[in-house]
Order: sequence, then structure tokens, then C-alpha cells
Amino acid sequence: MLRHFLAVEDWPDAEIASLLDEAEALAEGRAGEAPALPGKVLALLFLDPSLRTRTSFEVAMAREGGRTVVLEPGRGAWPLETRDGVTMDGDAVEHVREAAAVLGRYAEALAVRAFPRGASWAEAREDAVVRSFARHAGVPVINLESARRHPCQELGDALTLRRKVGRDLSGRRFVLTWAWHPKALPTAVPVSAALAAARQGMDVTIAHPAGYDLDPDDLKTIGAVAARAGGRVSVSHDLDDAAAGADVLYAKSWGCLADFGDPAAEGARRAGLRHWIADARRMERTRGGRGLLMHCLPVRRDVEVSSRVLDSPWSAVIDQAENRLHAQRALLRRILGDRPEAR
Repeated sequence: MLRHFLAVEDWPDAEIASLLDEAEALAEGRAGEAPALPGKVLALLFLDPSLRTRTSFEVAMAREGGRTVVLEPGRGAWPLETRDGVTMDGDAVEHVREAAAVLGRYAEALAVRAFPRGASWAEAREDAVVRSFARHAGVPVINLESARRHPCQELGDALTLRRKVGRDLSGRRFVLTWAWHPKALPTAVPVSAALAAARQGMDVTIAHPAGYDLDPDDLKTIGAVAARAGGRVSVSHDLDDAAAGADVLYAKSWGCLADFGDPAAEGARRAGLRHWIADARRMERTRGGRGLLMHCLPVRRDVEVSSRVLDSPWSAVIDQAENRLHAQRALLRRILGDRPEAR
């Protein structure tokens, strides 16, 4: 059966838990199996930059005996037109319909990164690019980050919570905090981080300044996932209050959706918010002063998170990045492997 991985919530909770078990076994050297993907090819398409996602997928395929082909449309590969019904008399010389179909004949799976496009959030939130690849490729498509989701980051974050905080996370406090940044960023990572914690029964607090609400449908999804796992979700506009007693403080910036497509207005809105930073004072307010600091990376030092925190035992960002590799190995084995659960 053709299985895409566009959002974690598209897969059954029990299978995600099983996948995380496998990722944990891989991380701890307990898998005890020969490479699972000899001869398999994964095509990676990056319409936007990457360091961890690209490298971790290339290494994951190599360790499983497979190969990767990396393409950057517009840089060594033809610029892509991703909209339907468009007369292609501009810079793009290839349409996603043909590109996806051809790559699907060459590789066993495609993986696509495409940050938000369009002048409005109503348009960008549809995740049209990655979904177009899924419609036309004829093979599994993995979302490497879109406007709405970063499911591979979500898996890595969930694995980090398991390995750093504990397997029984019921009632533990997870605080996702907005952080100042010089430009508006997508909401995919913050939503996915909150989902990773909610899925494991944590009590999730989303802290952000007024006007930086997440998409209402995404908030509803986070709440539904939390309810199934026995957790809950709340919103705070006071970072100091939210950090008090937290087991995890996850710092990440995101843009104001009401100002989407209007950088001047969004910049003006965030101008006075530089005090929203994960610093030592906030970390000292966490549970026993020993809470965990998480960030997906890349991180702007002394902007989103202070250097003192990043260079301290509070920080889990390097372990968090490593766990991307283990989680993605498990994902690839599940999607492309020949075992029964992969079908």
C-alpha cells in the first residue's frame, strides 16, 4: 500500500508508538538487524535550505544500505512550477506533475521540503507543493517541512522527550514558547513540537505574545491528540509564568498569521518583543531549576536562546538533532522496508 508521511497524525497512534520504539532501539544499538534497505533509492528535493534534515536522511539511507539523490530546483535542477492551471511563460521550465512522476519512476520514495508560499495564510496553509508531489509521484512522499507540519522533526522531538525526560510523561509540563526573531518563520515546527509532547500525555502550554496565535485548526488538532493521550493544552501570554515548574522549555519563533504576506506589518508587530528569549532566568524557573531546553536548530544565539543556556546542561539541542537520524531510520525502514508492517 502506498503510504505517504505528510503529517504524523495521518498515522495511527499505536503505529507511531511502535515506530518510536524502533527508533529508540536503533539509537541504543539494540536493533540487531542487517541494513534494511539495500538497493533502495530516496530522492530528496529541497526548495528551501537544510542542514540537519538533508544530512540525517542521507546518513540514514546509507546506514540502511540505500542511496539518496539530492535535488535543489533552481540550483542544478530546473526551476519548478508548482501551481496548476498556470501558463508557464515565466522562469519555471518544469511542472511538478512531470517532475514528481519522473522521479517516482527512478526512486522508491520522494522527500520534499517546501516552506510557505503565497500572499495569504489561507493559500499557504493548504501545503499545495508537498501534496502535489504526493498526488503525482506514484511512490511514498515524505514531508521534510511544509507550511503546516514538520513530521520528521516531530518524531525526533518525541524520541528526545522519551530519552531525556522519561517514557512515562503523563502530567509532565511541556512549554512551547515563542521567541523573538528578526523575521517571520513558519508555524510547522512549533505545531509539530506541541503535537510531539501532546501525543505522550504531557500537559502542554503554548506561550506567545498577543497576536501570535497558531492556526485554530492546528490548535484543535493539538488538543485532540492531547485528550486521547490523557494530557491537556493551555495558552499563556506570560513567559515567566509559563516557565515556572516546566519540565521542558521548547523555544521557537513563528510569524503572525494575521500579517502573513506583509513583512512590514509583521516586523512592526514584533519590534518590541525582544524580551521573549529563553535565557538563564527563565530556565531557573523550570522544575527544580533543571528543566530541559529544546530547539530544532538552527538557532540564533542571544536572540532566541541565550548562549549561556545553549552551552549549559539545560540544553538538549545536540541530542535532539541526533535523534532526528534515529527516528528517520525507523521511518524509512517502515515505509520502504520489506517487513510485513511496512506494507
